[in-house]
Amino acid sequence: MSFWHDKEKTAEVANASTVASEESSTPEGYTVAEGLNSSVVTYQDASGAPVETNSPLGYSVGFLAAFCLNINQMVGTGIFSTPADNSEAATILSGVGSVGLSMIYWFIGYLLSESILSLYLEYASYFPSRSGSEVVYLEQAFPKPKYLIPTVFAAKHVIFSFASSNAVVMAQYIFGIGGISYSAWQMKGVAIAMYTLAYFVVISSTKWSLRLVVYFGIIKVLTLLLISIAGLVVLGGHTKVEDPGNWSDPWRGTSDATAYGATNAMVKLIFSYAGYNNAFGVVNEIKNPIKTLRWSAPASLMLVTVLYILVNVAYFSAVTREEILASKQVAASIFFEKVFGKHGAASALDVLVCLSAFGNLIAVLVNTSRLLRETGRQGVLPWPKFWTSVKPFGTPIGPYTVIWALTILMIVAPPAGDAFNFVVDLSVYPTNIFNFLLVIGILIIRRRRKALGLPAPQYSAWWIAIGFAMLTTLYMLVAPWYPPNTGADGGDVSFWYGTYLVVGVGLLTGCVVYYYFWIYLIPKWKGYEFRQTVVQFEDGSITHQLVKIPREDLAAWDSQHDAAGRSLNGSVDERQ
Repeated sequence: MSFWHDKEKTAEVANASTVASEESSTPEGYTVAEGLNSSVVTYQDASGAPVETNSPLGYSVGFLAAFCLNINQMVGTGIFSTPADNSEAATILSGVGSVGLSMIYWFIGYLLSESILSLYLEYASYFPSRSGSEVVYLEQAFPKPKYLIPTVFAAKHVIFSFASSNAVVMAQYIFGIGGISYSAWQMKGVAIAMYTLAYFVVISSTKWSLRLVVYFGIIKVLTLLLISIAGLVVLGGHTKVEDPGNWSDPWRGTSDATAYGATNAMVKLIFSYAGYNNAFGVVNEIKNPIKTLRWSAPASLMLVTVLYILVNVAYFSAVTREEILASKQVAASIFFEKVFGKHGAASALDVLVCLSAFGNLIAVLVNTSRLLRETGRQGVLPWPKFWTSVKPFGTPIGPYTVIWALTILMIVAPPAGDAFNFVVDLSVYPTNIFNFLLVIGILIIRRRRKALGLPAPQYSAWWIAIGFAMLTTLYMLVAPWYPPNTGADGGDVSFWYGTYLVVGVGLLTGCVVYYYFWIYLIPKWKGYEFRQTVVQFEDGSITHQLVKIPREDLAAWDSQHDAAGRSLNGSVDERQ
């Protein structure tokens, strides 16, 4: 046993020497830290939130949990839904006009998603001990003006951290299981109950939350496999289902497609794959994160792509193109009834879709909570302990509570129709802007690190992938401005279709104006400047906090603290 202990001590000493050497050669304005989850050192701009070398959230995310975190967010309820419910299959078919072209679109969606995924893998290679994905990546790509991107992104992320849509859809399916009619308020009541149940699950235990993510992920895959296999049996002519004729003329309807329809289909397609980056929100909770994500993230995206295509093959093998577009039934229900009959098939499917929706609620809660927590650790939000602390259950209760409260508000307050659609649409366009900045950011970080002589990452995205990602995100910025065929009032609201775009840009602009007043004008008027300090709480959580330093004390403060805000005498501001 002494041999192994000596070996461990030798490794620890060597590792400490390596880190010490790297610290001595760290570029000015940068910090270096090595988390317990990875042997790769994290170099980052000192203005960024400090690295938590020992994650207070633990290390419960393995390959399967990371894989299923992505699966659960990508596969919600859209692939099963009706055209009226914004079905993914029906919306894409309607937009491109033909069965054949819709199948090509699904594959294009995979290529576009894979290109952006490769950027996330490179970002994670730079910052393997920072959770929060785009919160971290934007912070590090655009450190100047200091605190601008964290401030704007924090405002956007806090305001739009609700997840009401899947809770509402889940409630509708629950009533569908029993064939019960319901009022709007009954539906909202059930949606609130389901989301509250998910909230209590995630705040009580990270480990059990992730176990449920795995269980529900397996159920999703098995459900889609069931539909896929049944579809292949139908396609082979081994059932009594009448041939709908979709494959004898797969390009029928292509000429009916419009520019707006094709654009809408592409937007829906990209949204259908959203979630392949979900596990990047918990990077600091993954042991050897780059190796784990390098396999689990592409595998989850590839599996979902294959299942999406096979499920569409199943639908088109049993149901006519016109039935899918015109029916008010769930697309999957029509398929089940055609293949298995009406005896219990629809109810069984409703149960599976409900489980799929609940798994999505938990997976999204886990990821969004980490993004909000990391936003709070940047120091630009008030009450840092509220956002950062993981007491008493080892979970980020503060962020979870904010997400729960905003989601309940979104379920209760906006009436169905224009108001609800407008608020949901409003949250999308700012996200598109930040996604575009992520692509630009990878180029900036590459150039900056090369100039500073920092080590190469474990994973580098291909240039062709960066090009694809650039075109995809740029397209998502331009496409929503294209007017509907039915005119300026022909979108999913009864007023001008671009209202949410203008309001979304206006909100971000308002955040920039607020930042300028908060960081520059008011401090100049009152004679102080902001400095950051590192705060550590008793549960091990570490965060930045901005403090006001009178102008006459700045020289003394700067001489006593490093660029990250740590005291040069080695002390840390510890708080209860």
